[in-house]
Amino acid sequence: MLTGAHFLLTYTCSFECDHCFIYCSPQAKGTFTLDQIKMVIEEFVKLGTIKRVYFEGGEPFLFYPLMVEGIRLVRDKGFEAGIVTNSYWATTDEDAELWLRPLCKLGISDLSISDDSFHSGDDEDNRARHALAAAERLGMPSGSISIERPRAEMSQDKEQVQGEPVVGGSTMFRGRAVEKLSEGLPTRFWQEFTECPYEDLREPKRVHLDPYGNVHLCQGLCAGNMWQTPLSELVKTYDCDTHPICRPLVEGGPALLATEYGVRHDDRYLDACHLCYTLRLALLDRFPEYLAPRQVYGL
Repeated sequence: MLTGAHFLLTYTCSFECDHCFIYCSPQAKGTFTLDQIKMVIEEFVKLGTIKRVYFEGGEPFLFYPLMVEGIRLVRDKGFEAGIVTNSYWATTDEDAELWLRPLCKLGISDLSISDDSFHSGDDEDNRARHALAAAERLGMPSGSISIERPRAEMSQDKEQVQGEPVVGGSTMFRGRAVEKLSEGLPTRFWQEFTECPYEDLREPKRVHLDPYGNVHLCQGLCAGNMWQTPLSELVKTYDCDTHPICRPLVEGGPALLATEYGVRHDDRYLDACHLCYTLRLALLDRFPEYLAPRQVYGL
């Protein structure tokens, strides 16, 4: 049952992080309009199962009035509202409070702030700390998201060879991370990746919605387009067993996806996401309805 929905309010971002799943940057295009947000919220009401709605991106604070109005509309319909931000706007504790006070009055349930070396560097006095301090003073529920840089470490998994080099850290090798962070890390044979370790593709509990209408089950892997088929209908008719990408991923992971479509590829990959992303990139032109938009594949 779908209970969470995330507006990718914009693909534009103040940063261009090496680990970004969807190739966000200051040059990236695509932002929701207010009319589109209103239309989607009405679809949430029709579904009757949505409980929490997030606004993220890209960087949603770049379109602050639109984000605030979207949150107001979400709260008026009785949904919980959350935000994910890189806190570029939190230049001091006092300034951060100015940005957050109107949101606090709307009743934000969660403010998630990126606080890691990709966003804030290693400086103790970073903007994420200002944002978190301001949120605490305002009584706004908040927390940090920290993505660790990938590193080589020894496997502790009994199903693998203990002591075998594996990739550690919390980076997932999708999007720009494949291009920027993969060099020199240990790889495994592609046949080992027989499951999707992160997403429940059979019965998704959340989706990400982008300004082009794509309903993401995972970044760049879509159930369909909500501008062509209303979101409530898309969700109610979604069937993993008839989805050309999700079915093989559920039945046998990226390894089965590679075999089923005869995709030519390398022998070794960093993780399941790395293989899956590489295969989907190769299948873009064959399944444009389900692998979109092209810009989240760096194209």
